[in-house]
Amino acid sequence: MSFTSLTCPACGAAVKQYRNPLPTVDIIIELDNKIVLIKRKNPPHGWALPGGFVDYGESLEAAAIREALEETGLTIRNLQLLGCYSDPARDERMHTITTVYIAQASGTPQAADDAAELALFLPEQPPSPLCFDHAQILADYRSFKASRP
Repeated sequence: MSFTSLTCPACGAAVKQYRNPLPTVDIIIELDNKIVLIKRKNPPHGWALPGGFVDYGESLEAAAIREALEETGLTIRNLQLLGCYSDPARDERMHTITTVYIAQASGTPQAADDAAELALFLPEQPPSPLCFDHAQILADYRSFKASRP
């Protein structure tokens, strides 16, 4: 269990502040036999899956739908769980746990919100380097797709 000690401003007593990983979502958006990737506007810079932090009171599925719309302008459908990724080093900024979904979309994607750029890539030819652990996530996605009839 990880915590830090704070001092209560009212009485001066030591107070424990617990540190927990933050929940995030990432979405592999399938569009025209390609996948949508964004170039991040904020650090860490580079190419990444669309995604972000889950808001308090929000389900993982709702967060995925919201983040996809905010970053790509796309409304996604047919959410399918790919997996969860929890390596404490996956995000250099803090400990996060991501839930990754696969979804389909139609329309014309446009970079918005935290996305400086957006492009479509063949799943087997993503740009390099990818941020976070997204290279591993895409490798798992390709294996998942290859195992389906």
